[in-house]
Amino acid sequence: MPAFSLEPAQTVWGAELRALAADRLRPLAEKGEPGHVNRPLVAELGRLGLSARLFTSGALDLCLMRESLAYACTEAETALALQGLGAHPVHAHGTPAQRERWLPGAADGTAVAAFALSEPGAGSDAAALSLRAEPGSADSARSATVVPAASLGAEPDGLARWRLTGEKCWISNAPEADFYTVFARTTPGAGARGVTAFLVPADRPGLTGTALDMLSPHPIGSLGFDAVPVTADDVLGEVDRGFRVAMSTLNLFRPSVGAFAVGMAQAALDATLDHTARRDAFGGTLRDLQTVAHQVAEMALRTEAARLMVYAAATAYDEGAPDVPRRAAMAKLLATETAQYVVDAAVQLHGARALRRGHLLEHLYREVRAPRIYEGASEVQRGIIAKELYASLEDR
Repeated sequence: MPAFSLEPAQTVWGAELRALAADRLRPLAEKGEPGHVNRPLVAELGRLGLSARLFTSGALDLCLMRESLAYACTEAETALALQGLGAHPVHAHGTPAQRERWLPGAADGTAVAAFALSEPGAGSDAAALSLRAEPGSADSARSATVVPAASLGAEPDGLARWRLTGEKCWISNAPEADFYTVFARTTPGAGARGVTAFLVPADRPGLTGTALDMLSPHPIGSLGFDAVPVTADDVLGEVDRGFRVAMSTLNLFRPSVGAFAVGMAQAALDATLDHTARRDAFGGTLRDLQTVAHQVAEMALRTEAARLMVYAAATAYDEGAPDVPRRAAMAKLLATETAQYVVDAAVQLHGARALRRGHLLEHLYREVRAPRIYEGASEVQRGIIAKELYASLEDR
């Protein structure tokens, strides 16, 4: 059974990251415009070497980065995570030419990445994708706009092998990303086995985007594909094996979503400890009330339990354990549900002051809700856990 323990150097690094987030990243985050990519923040993550570390570190380091940044600056954490989510398929499954073209920009913060999986009718059910990758015949390709090879990464004759038609929705960093990892159906009726992953630059003809007005401070939008040309050189991994690209990426990032949640929970817990120790009430301080003390103890207990599961799942991923999908699902589920509980309890113990605009808990209260939905909703995680458990029973 994989377990983990942080090395002293990792503990020190986590503290350094929290300080960097507070001193250098939070000021940039505060200057950002809600609903838009904060490019100065993304660039600073690149200058600090954090974005490049996404492609050289394992899952445990990724969790440490996300928890530490989330504690002090959730916007910086999210900007880093989205770079990783969008660019990791290129790093893990891309060709040498794809990696050479796009990873340096993703690492230094000059190119913004996005992961385009969800659709209006296929959010949690990723295997139900309907974005079509339709074969382009020679005649139809010649009658269409020929895309410059420098943009398309085209085949020798410069013609598209497929045309992407359909829509993506709820895509973080859309419509402002510079390139997208896009999942489209190349074989109709084949479920998860008929999906292919493509690297699609934002300047492809026929690709449009619309911003969605969401609670999140970072951009989320929809993407429209009107016969967007792609070639064999744009495929990430293998044709009809794109679902594997998506799931391998999510198995890496799901525990780190839990780390993001743990960072928020710890920030809420620390704020609550400070508040209840100083707030006068009923002839003493709030900490003197047993109901309050027990509530704080419960918050701490759940936060630490979630942290342990997140880091154990990350260690399992790094060690190549066979039960990574179950552990990743458990880690995301427990940590995100725990963070919701802890932040809500913190708001309750702070009272009305926690609901004022600009208060840390008001910010966390808005931020903590979405992780229970994206990268697989809590209900999806329970389904994965049950499926993996019964599969292991059959293997005995």
